[in-house]
Amino acid sequence: MQDHNIMCPLCQSGNLTHSHVRRDSRGGLKYHDCGTCGLVSLDPRHYLLPAAEKERYDLHQNRPGDAGYEAFLDRLAGPLARKLKAGAEGLDFGSGPGPVLHLLMEKRGFRMSLYDPVYAKDERALERSYDFVTSTEAVEHFQNPGREFELLASLLAPGAYLGLMTKILYEDIDFIKWWYPKDPTHVCFYREKTFDWLAEKKGWELEYPGKDVIIFRKK
Repeated sequence: MQDHNIMCPLCQSGNLTHSHVRRDSRGGLKYHDCGTCGLVSLDPRHYLLPAAEKERYDLHQNRPGDAGYEAFLDRLAGPLARKLKAGAEGLDFGSGPGPVLHLLMEKRGFRMSLYDPVYAKDERALERSYDFVTSTEAVEHFQNPGREFELLASLLAPGAYLGLMTKILYEDIDFIKWWYPKDPTHVCFYREKTFDWLAEKKGWELEYPGKDVIIFRKK
């Protein structure tokens, strides 16, 4: 059944073909499934208040020196670094309470600035363009992904790369049973179809160098 009077927060289509209802400790939560871009998004009535959202983020334990976490981020840092020219400058968007990716890129000879709406809200970092932008485990938190991806696009110089990491809603995953939406700050879930749609919409090149790793290139 189609959800009327609700628009997809990414593509602004009203083509929300059906809804998922998941039940967990928060009760019954409704998610809208977009037939146009493939995004699954939490109904806004279930969003956490900003204070509760930050309280959840403060629990994250990822810190520099954590070998396991660095190896996890290297799944993006490695393929991305091989594409960049010497001296390329980047931005880590949604860097979180314990930034690590910028250190991995700086070890490879690239300079990076940080921006996070909670922990590093330096608006000056959003006033220029970059050779590459990264956003790891952040896009699932976007409450207005259409606006956020417009912002990310504005930060990319011609020929620049946008590298993302998020758990992709692959076709063999049962959304109702999936563990990823259990985090109450996760509100948007992307299929490969979603990133394919985004690449076509923006005119970007797209590749998947690994599971849950996405690299766009602005032509």
